[in-house]
Amino acid sequence: MPDLKPLSPEAVPAALDKAVRYRLLNEPMQAESICLDILTLEPSNEKALITLLLALTDQFDRRMSSAVREARELLPRFESDYARAYYEGIIWERRANALHDRGGPGAGNLAYDGLRQAMACYEKAIELRSPANDEAVLRWNTCTRILARHPDIRPVPQDDFQPLLE
Repeated sequence: MPDLKPLSPEAVPAALDKAVRYRLLNEPMQAESICLDILTLEPSNEKALITLLLALTDQFDRRMSSAVREARELLPRFESDYARAYYEGIIWERRANALHDRGGPGAGNLAYDGLRQAMACYEKAIELRSPANDEAVLRWNTCTRILARHPDIRPVPQDDFQPLLE
């Protein structure tokens, strides 16, 4: 494999704009690559970290386990407890939505668990937010509406448990 070519420091702002644009064009792998180039040069660039995390979550429908793992590995790199809680919620929420969209046995139960995890993260973020920041409130409300609109997204009923081996 050829060596990667380094990004020049002066190109970072334009590269960030391109990464955001590629996400909007539904090209998350391109956005991911650009963010990795930026983070090689500026490891603590929070906008690049956010865009990379979101680009990874955009890929949950294609490569769930590796993209979830890679997105979670970014969380400790965020400076604030608020950002760590909020973006952990994003990961849980988008994973839940991808599992629900994929369907199959137990998809609604897995989606329910993921949405409840997301909501717990958003509740933590709400406690840590600045007064004018209602991002986590908006995400929490979205999760609540998803649960209300999709009757198949429910917890596993306790009385339906059947062991696999008897």
